[in-house]
Amino acid sequence: MKELTHIDKAGRPKMVDISAKAETERQATAKGTVSMKPATLDLIKRGGTKKGEVLATAQLAGIMAAKKTPQLIPLCHPILIDEVTVEFKLDEKNSTIEITSTVKSTGKTGVEMEALTATAVAALTIYDMGKSADRGMKIENIRLVQKSGGKSGQITLE
Repeated sequence: MKELTHIDKAGRPKMVDISAKAETERQATAKGTVSMKPATLDLIKRGGTKKGEVLATAQLAGIMAAKKTPQLIPLCHPILIDEVTVEFKLDEKNSTIEITSTVKSTGKTGVEMEALTATAVAALTIYDMGKSADRGMKIENIRLVQKSGGKSGQITLE
């Protein structure tokens, strides 16, 4: 079994030393879903919520969140981000919005946490902006789906 990298031998938290790692191109993609009533999805599609244009706001929130990840997640390295994309796929049959966030960087550590954070905050923004119409919305299945770069290379989880 592998050891946890953010815990020292005494069980205390530590930041991983990345100084000896080579800089490589890195990319990570995360996904998540927000489920809601069909009427709520229709309201979001039409831009009719009380708080404004939901998807544009959620997209911007996700991008901003990726950039703030080291301030939100303890022991996460601050990194230079080359690109962040946050995209939405509306599924009317299942009354869901699928969020896909991709982060790219050239550096010594991966961008998985940035992609996951972008997805989570975009989902939270959709929830916040739609909750007045639908308190039963659910944020579900936030997960890493792909990462590349570094010594582990390409990992595709779905």
